[in-house]
Formats: sequence, C-alpha cells, structure tokens
Amino acid sequence: MLRRPSGVRGWLWWAIKRLAIVAAILIAIPVFLTLIYKPTGVRPVSTLMLAERVSGEPVRRDWVAFEDISPVLWQSVMMSEDGQFCAHDGVDWAQVNLVLDDVLEGEKVRGASTISMQTVKNLYLWSSRSYIRKVLEVPLAMMVDFVWGKKRVMEVYLNIAEWGPGIYGIEAAAQHHFSRSAKRLSRRQAALLAVTLPNPKLRNPRKPSRGMNRLARLVERRARASGAYIGCLR
Repeated sequence: MLRRPSGVRGWLWWAIKRLAIVAAILIAIPVFLTLIYKPTGVRPVSTLMLAERVSGEPVRRDWVAFEDISPVLWQSVMMSEDGQFCAHDGVDWAQVNLVLDDVLEGEKVRGASTISMQTVKNLYLWSSRSYIRKVLEVPLAMMVDFVWGKKRVMEVYLNIAEWGPGIYGIEAAAQHHFSRSAKRLSRRQAALLAVTLPNPKLRNPRKPSRGMNRLARLVERRARASGAYIGCLR
C-alpha cells in the first residue's frame, strides 16, 4: 500500500512523479500505435472519425490500398499540400523557419504542415489550432516518416483524410463526389479533390466555386510537371 505524502514538499514530489507517469504513457501510446500501424494490412482510423462515431454521426470510409489509387490523385495531393514530401524527413524545416520568422516579426502565420504532420495530427492529436499541437506534430511526423516510409505515410493519409462531412478516405470521396473508384479518377477530378482538403466542410469538388476551379487548374499543371518531386512514390 502506497504511503500518503506528508508536507508541501512530499505532495509536490508525489504530483511530479504522477505527472511523469502520465507523460510517459501519453508518449508511449503514439509510439506503440505507429509500430502497430506499420503493416499495410492494418487500417488505422483518425481521432475525428472516432469522435464522430462515438457521437452517433454517420461516418463513411472505404479503405483502398495505395496501388489501387490513381497516381494522378497522389500527385495532385502532393503538389497541393506538400511539394517537398519526397525530400524532407517528415518536417519541412525551410517552411518552419519561415513561420518562425513571421512569428518574430509579428506577421500573420502561414501554414507549414507537411503530409506527415497532417497524418499524425489526424491519427493521434486534435484538429483545433494550437502551438502545443504543432510542437507535438514535429517529433511524431519524423517518427512515422522514418518507421513507415513515404508510401505508407501517403497511403494512411489518403485513407483517413476528410473530404466532406462524414466522408473519410479517398475511395469514399471518389465514390461520393464522382461515382467512381479512386483508381479511375481523372486529372481534373483529382485536382478538385486535392484542393478540397484544406476545408472539406465548405469546399465541394462536385460543385466547385470559381476559386476552387482556379486552384485546381494550378494543381493540375503542377501535377503534370511533378517529375522528380514524386520519385519516392513510384
């Protein structure tokens, strides 16, 4: 039986020890899950998917293997979300440095999330913006990038990303928005789906706004000329 601490110092050490235990458990969970999720046969779910299922909201997700996703889709997603995906270690340090410069100069902070960072956010963290979440994303993104490799990171990301209310994963998105499989997406459809990702609650690839069409044309051109940028996924 544990002895109760006595005095202020005793209570302080008691609290510190228990906080350390909780912190160790919280660190161990994503490490353990990253190892569990490494095999291609495992199909992870995001924290947002779990939250919606618990709350009774309808969730649609049809897992599809990386090889059964049209290359024009992951080319478009890479060119839209993370053009340096094949070059970094999970974190685009050049973009991080630019963000830090903006913070120091008091300017509006731009996004610096890589696909790896978005993947760990969806799997292990929460969606609301905070500096704590951003700090946690960095080591987790580097870990999954190292343990899984690029192709598995992209496969998991495309299968847990949200593409509309209750629509998760590229197969469900392709079927819902265009009534076709992820393997049969056209370049135009892939580009529209890619530019939906930053705001899937408001953007509809089936009924794109003028701004979405403009962005999709840009992404489509970049995807056609992606070349060596996508070498890690060939």
